[in-house]
Amino acid sequence: MEHRFCNTFLFGFKIPLKLSIPICLERLCSFRVLTFIVTTNVPSNLARARKFFGLLNLIFQTQYIIRVQSIAIQLTLLSLVFTCLNSCGRQSQHGNANQVVDQPNTQTNHNSFSTAISIDKNIRCIFQDKRSHYWIGTNGAGVYRYDYKTLTHYTVKDGLADNQVISIQEDDLGNIWFGAGSFRISKFDGTKLTMYTDQVHTTRGTEAEWNSEINDLWFYAGGGVIRYNHTGLTYLPFDESHSNPLTISPFALSRFGVYSILKDKSGNIWFGTQAEGVCKFDGKKLTWFKEKGLAGPAVLGLFEDSKGNLWFGNNGAGLFKYDGKTLTNFTDEKRLNNADFRVSGKSGLGTMARVYAINEDNNGNIWVGTVDAGVWKYDGTKLTNYTTKDGLTSNAVNTIFKDKNGELWFGTDSHGICKFNGSSFFEFSM
Repeated sequence: MEHRFCNTFLFGFKIPLKLSIPICLERLCSFRVLTFIVTTNVPSNLARARKFFGLLNLIFQTQYIIRVQSIAIQLTLLSLVFTCLNSCGRQSQHGNANQVVDQPNTQTNHNSFSTAISIDKNIRCIFQDKRSHYWIGTNGAGVYRYDYKTLTHYTVKDGLADNQVISIQEDDLGNIWFGAGSFRISKFDGTKLTMYTDQVHTTRGTEAEWNSEINDLWFYAGGGVIRYNHTGLTYLPFDESHSNPLTISPFALSRFGVYSILKDKSGNIWFGTQAEGVCKFDGKKLTWFKEKGLAGPAVLGLFEDSKGNLWFGNNGAGLFKYDGKTLTNFTDEKRLNNADFRVSGKSGLGTMARVYAINEDNNGNIWVGTVDAGVWKYDGTKLTNYTTKDGLTSNAVNTIFKDKNGELWFGTDSHGICKFNGSSFFEFSM
């Protein structure tokens, strides 16, 4: 027996009746005192039901309680109700011609997103949008948004391209874009999440194809970068000689894969790669920086300080500084390298070899996050190392974010977010 469902209001209270039509009718026959109004989500059905019961109200307008005592009247009314419900079921089954149907795994409506009471502890990136809302990307639990009232959780079930979110940025229209560890991209427009995995135009990465506009967004890719502008998403591989647009994939990792991106104050775009060092794009040409050990291990952190110096974080060779003329290996100069890691992969406290994040506080101090030795602060003269002994929840720091109030947020691996109060660290929760 086919079941058709509708919403029912008895004496002004909404009661969902998930009953088949015969059961509905059986229940209806058993009511001796009844006020019964049927509505559905389809406007035409609602109008039809209102007209029908409007007739009943005309017949029994002097009574608030309808007493059905005549068998003949019962049968007549049941026949009319059956016709109304049957029409309701048919339109619910076939839908409305103008109704928008969600596409699974492509778009998800904001109404379905879930709230959370806490964030996952594996933090990969932190971002604050134009409305000052915070977005926290995790290593495998999707992304969270905090608007000072509600903590909302988004995952692949909601339309996110990947649950590992390693970059977050905002376009000039206020859309929030997410880059994943798998180099896949998704966008949140304030209402729904949309994936753009299959909407990337692949090129050979020729000089003519490399260009930049002020509002462009840049995303990590397996052998280069993905540029977003008014024309859409374009994949620009670095290795032109080995790039076949018919076979190359932006999602396949190579030595030219990009893990960090920075737009400096002059408008230059800097890219940190998997094994080819750092690349600078000035809008016309590409310039590579590979010397002094910068090429080899992945460059995971890029930062420009208030004085215009560029800092590069390398996962093995440490921290590099570029003043516009000279590239220096800061870690080697301070004798903080870890030779054991380059040989055996062994981590080491008291070193600055595996740099993941770099930022600057309002006092001009440079903060350097490592994945195995906590955080370093450099005041221009002295270096200070902070670890779990100083309240840091983990010695593995994946990201350092500076908010609009000038406060630094330290996102750790497996131990959430920390802040610094001037002398020690404390765990921060929303």
